[in-house]
Amino acid sequence: MNLNSDDPVTNRPASRPAPAPLAGFIGHSRYMVIVGVLTVLLIAAILLLLGVVLTVIRLQVVIPALLRGQLSESELTVQFLEIVAVMLKAIFFYLIGVGSYSLFVAPLNLPISLGVETLNDLENRIVSIIIVILAVSFLEHFIAWQNSMELLQNGLALALVSAALVGFQFVTHFTKEKASTKENRAQQDAHDELFTDHRERNESRLRDQ
Repeated sequence: MNLNSDDPVTNRPASRPAPAPLAGFIGHSRYMVIVGVLTVLLIAAILLLLGVVLTVIRLQVVIPALLRGQLSESELTVQFLEIVAVMLKAIFFYLIGVGSYSLFVAPLNLPISLGVETLNDLENRIVSIIIVILAVSFLEHFIAWQNSMELLQNGLALALVSAALVGFQFVTHFTKEKASTKENRAQQDAHDELFTDHRERNESRLRDQ
């Protein structure tokens, strides 16, 4: 007999099994993640501010050099690629913070709109950003090109790391595709139940207002 199914006679939900010991405490322990979320969001904000400061400083140096014809196109690109790398790192930490909050504390529309609905989705987005950061870093060294051997070693190292990350993404995607519908449904039910109290409190607060 399925204890979670509705009563066919009274059409009322059947009684749920008794909660496991410490279930409530363990469920509320997810709020500890807020500490990590605030930390990574603070790091993201600092990196974004650093990117703005670097942009202002570089413009003060680059514009006079361009007017005097002392700066080539390649040198200009290298100057701004560093800023792009800083901004990408800020996005990296921001996505971790917002995604972790949505997965563990309370669901948000922003991560869902970005395709981050599960921990695997968050991992894939993070890996994708890391690969882009590595590509920008290599492009920066490639344009500057001062030492051929150093550039080759750097490129090989980045290629190995990128290949490992892409392999990780492939394995994760393959494993996710092989998951059965029943397992996916159980995961969704657990996710919904996790946030039931949060939604009920919000609805009660709105009714009181």
